[in-house]
Amino acid sequence: MSKDKENSFEKNLQKLEIIVEKLESGEIDLEESVQLYEEGMKIKKICDKKLKDIEMQIKKIKIEDNKVTKEDF
Repeated sequence: MSKDKENSFEKNLQKLEIIVEKLESGEIDLEESVQLYEEGMKIKKICDKKLKDIEMQIKKIKIEDNKVTKEDF
């Protein structure tokens, strides 16, 4: 699997969902909870960056004279 596929927004979102389920289950000890929380925060930061990048890309797409154009940023 390529690095891009492994780090896709969707994959990271799935990882976050698994972490949240484990944390909410109450079946893990304190140390593991803290470790999962830290991992979740790192993944959240990656997802936030990807969303901002996509938002910037969308903002660069313009419609002029009924034509969609994309500006590099």
